[in-house]
Amino acid sequence: MIVKIDRGGRIETDVNKTITETLIVVDMGHHMAMHYAPITPTEVSHVAVVMMHCDQNYMGLNMAPELAKRGYNVLAVDAWVGGEIDRKCEHLSRMIRYLRGLDGIEKVVLMGHSGGATLMTAYQAIAENGAQVFQGDGMIYKCTVKEPLEKADGIMLIDANYGNAVMSLLSMDPAVIEEGNGMKLDPKYDIFDPANGYDKNGANYSPEFIAMYQKAQRERNDRIIAFALDRLEKINKGEGDYVDDEPLMITAADQPKPNNRLLPEDLHLLSHTKGAYDLIHGDGSVTHEPIQCLRTPEMDRCFSMTYGMGVNKNTVKGFLSSQAIRTTEDFAVTADEVVGVDWNSSYASPIGNIEHIAAPALFVGMTGGYEYLASEMIWNHAKMADKTIAFVRGATHMFFPNRDAEKIYGPFGDTEKALYDYMADWLKKFA
Repeated sequence: MIVKIDRGGRIETDVNKTITETLIVVDMGHHMAMHYAPITPTEVSHVAVVMMHCDQNYMGLNMAPELAKRGYNVLAVDAWVGGEIDRKCEHLSRMIRYLRGLDGIEKVVLMGHSGGATLMTAYQAIAENGAQVFQGDGMIYKCTVKEPLEKADGIMLIDANYGNAVMSLLSMDPAVIEEGNGMKLDPKYDIFDPANGYDKNGANYSPEFIAMYQKAQRERNDRIIAFALDRLEKINKGEGDYVDDEPLMITAADQPKPNNRLLPEDLHLLSHTKGAYDLIHGDGSVTHEPIQCLRTPEMDRCFSMTYGMGVNKNTVKGFLSSQAIRTTEDFAVTADEVVGVDWNSSYASPIGNIEHIAAPALFVGMTGGYEYLASEMIWNHAKMADKTIAFVRGATHMFFPNRDAEKIYGPFGDTEKALYDYMADWLKKFA
């Protein structure tokens, strides 16, 4: 392995002799990105893809090198946990300007995976329309981006979730009796109690239990938003605990899959699309049909009592800008959608954000997990003239085959290769 260090703060590595890997360090080391590029330029090398999650570091995942192997320049940008989405947008804009300054780069396309879709759609909507797009009276938190953002030429949302705000809502345990205390839980909301419909082979919660549960989630969400807005007002008046922001620790409300209430356990929820779409198979073939979710039950225990897994660790401004959204009285998760959400009350919402984007877009959902249905919901809200949607049969949220589901449905094939080939082919429109 060849390692090169130059005065520009880059560490360049030869990766399997087909692509290079360059570490980009900016702002005195506070922000980093990994630039993957083909060693031998191709007819698509002037197209660059920028990927960034809202809260995770994607610099070392195989998403970027896989697209680089197919001829594209790819910049995988680090993200820091928590904090305002506005500051992340400004950082992302600097990274895009860096890319556009490189010799040979002519087009830049955003890629948002999972919660990255929240950031990327918020970013592009602001870049195309200005910060005022998210400063209306209906917004929980008004956008504070000051500088013009560098517009991208296109956007890809790959297994986008329902938005960081909705995922926080869906992860709130309504059993919490006293905020700040994970030990006091109301047993009537215990989703792992067989009396409430739990079964390790697949829960079957009654409509009455689900309605009660989701109503309580909605009410707790309203209380937390009201508390955070009260703290924000105090901060702005100089009456807060700090001059700029405050810590906000929300018991039993962190976003990882073990805390996505009801969804991992009950396969009846988010089980199919409303329409028919292209379905990518592991051998690269494509069919057109209604899309079914192919997954198996997950999670057999509650993490609400834990600090490490259960607590949503954020700040007042970070929560309000990145994880807060309003609901209506009909809030519910059904077999084919999430309803009763005011998608335009927050810009932590790709389903609402997409309405403000004109650039060409690609939406791809992975049917081996329950996030896939967000692609259809985003597609239905998208207004750009050039939009494409597809699903990958049996792929998990991280694109590889759902091995447990293969025991039921048979082999899914090389879902990763099929996905990256499809993405690479779509990107050729910018070449």
